[in-house]
Amino acid sequence: MVVTTQKLIQWKQQGRSIVALTAWDYAIAQLLDAAGVDLILVGDSMSVILGYETTLPITLEEMLYHAKAVRRGVKRALIVVDLPFLTYQESIQQAMHSAGLVLKETGAQAVKLEGGYPAMVETIARLVQAGIPVMGHVGLTPQSVHQLGLRQQGKTQETAERILNEAIALEQAGVFAIVLEHIPTDLALQITQKLSIPTIGIGAGIHCDGQVLVTSDVLGLAERHPPFAKVYTNLRETITQAVQDYALEVRERKFPS
Repeated sequence: MVVTTQKLIQWKQQGRSIVALTAWDYAIAQLLDAAGVDLILVGDSMSVILGYETTLPITLEEMLYHAKAVRRGVKRALIVVDLPFLTYQESIQQAMHSAGLVLKETGAQAVKLEGGYPAMVETIARLVQAGIPVMGHVGLTPQSVHQLGLRQQGKTQETAERILNEAIALEQAGVFAIVLEHIPTDLALQITQKLSIPTIGIGAGIHCDGQVLVTSDVLGLAERHPPFAKVYTNLRETITQAVQDYALEVRERKFPS
């Protein structure tokens, strides 16, 4: 069963949790898809895999390259691609061009844009009107790292109300789902109950309609990971040991044998 944006909305109505992870290449995407992940995000979080310290430097060309590889590895999951920093904020025309390239060149089914402020809501509404499926993203928005930092958002009544109103505005603009990142659990519950579209949480508690994590965090590949991530295995340690074993056998002329 191929996952669609409409299927995600149906699952919210049915109370079925949505499983989402990130991917950056063919091999990882193929494994995630075969394991039954519902939504694969080609996130600008891959900046960590590419050696950047924040999500800001990654380019649209890099996102397109990696999204194409992910698309080749996926048969079932819905693929959503992040538009990177400064490829959609300047104007509606710029956003339309960037989002259009993603859909045309990669075969992904949707794009994700950060923010719920009025200008971004207007931009998203225009993209949706043009037939481009959009996922929203509120709370901690990593592309605003120099403004917000990486701390939890929505802890005061004022900021919680702003995030709630942004989520409502994004639903009205036509997004098919919203990522809620690093906000209090009670705020995520309030938003989830208020919206008819799915909420996908990352560091937002158990009450969201689905959860997403960065796959390099889940697999223990990253040097460091956020406090809300769960490391399910330590591939960093496993890979290091395997390479050390290989190197030792080569040096001692035990491989090939």
